[in-house]
Amino acid sequence: MRKLLIPLQGDFIAPRFDLATEILIVRFEDGEILGEPRTIIMERPSDEGLCQMIVEENITDLVCGGIEELHYNFLAWKKVAIHDAVIGSWQDAVKKVLSGNLESGTILPSSVNSVLTL
Repeated sequence: MRKLLIPLQGDFIAPRFDLATEILIVRFEDGEILGEPRTIIMERPSDEGLCQMIVEENITDLVCGGIEELHYNFLAWKKVAIHDAVIGSWQDAVKKVLSGNLESGTILPSSVNSVLTL
C-alpha cells in the first residue's frame, strides 16, 4: 500500500508546499484508492510540520507545486517519490498518480480554464 499527500488550496494543488494549511492524504494500491481520502487542516502553514507529518504518516508519494530544495532533498532522502511543480486540480493529480502517469512539471489540462483564487 502507498500513501499520497497533496497540499491543497481549495480544489487545486497548493502553489507552494510551505504555505499550505489543507492537506489531502490518499491511500492506494494497484491504481485503486483504498478507503476514504483524508483531509487535514493544519493550524498554520509550516514546512517543517508538513515534513514531519509526511514522515510520521509514512507517505510514499508527494504531489506539490513549488518546494524548497532543502525540503525536496530531505523528503527524497526519506524515499518519498516527489512530483513537484505540478499545476492543476487535486482530483486530476490523484487520477494521474493512480495511473502512474504524473511527472514533475505537469500542467494538468483541466486547470487551463479554471481560476485559482488566493
